[in-house]
Amino acid sequence: MIRLYYILCLLLLFSCGKKEGEVITSANLRDVLTRYGKENPETEVLIETKHGNMRLRLYEDTPLHRANFIKLIKEGYYEDADFYRIVYEFMIQGGDLKKSLGYRIPSEFNPKYIHKKGALSMARVDENNPDLESSAAEFFIVHGGRYLPEDVDMEARNLGLTLTSEQKETYAANGGYMTLDMKYTVFGELIEGIEVVDKIANEKVYSTDKPLREIPFKISVVR
Repeated sequence: MIRLYYILCLLLLFSCGKKEGEVITSANLRDVLTRYGKENPETEVLIETKHGNMRLRLYEDTPLHRANFIKLIKEGYYEDADFYRIVYEFMIQGGDLKKSLGYRIPSEFNPKYIHKKGALSMARVDENNPDLESSAAEFFIVHGGRYLPEDVDMEARNLGLTLTSEQKETYAANGGYMTLDMKYTVFGELIEGIEVVDKIANEKVYSTDKPLREIPFKISVVR
């Protein structure tokens, strides 16, 4: 009985010490994330997978997306997440479809951030989403393919994009997926582990883009 008493005391102690995150709603989203972002200024995260690790830098000038991502990581939202959708030369998408959050993040489009290979961007739904708001938690990392130099200008013109010379060179030399620019919010980029994206993108999939083997990941805030 004494042993059971001590076990119950420890469980109670741990449960009391666990900090519950502030619930986000559509009404308080900007206030909560702005305040959270100031209190949690971290900009680097680590994603560990069976194929290796990826380190990503989050952009400070997409503050709502950065703060939301850090908040979800710290509060354990991605504990059972995996890369559940894979499209070769497009992207690898991760999250936890079993969980649902009741809000969307306002878009934070910035023309200096493009969907180059290794870009971190937030997924979204197309229906009933005229403002192109982002998903609360589902994200993707661009795999993409290279563009021929002569095709970059034509593709950008067709999409109504104005690219810098450096951005054009990036699409031609390293690849990406230009069609997503200014339609999905890029809020970070890979700084280590591009080869891991290649390995995951090469996984065999069902016709629904679902990988044959589960690809779970562990994500943590670095600094």
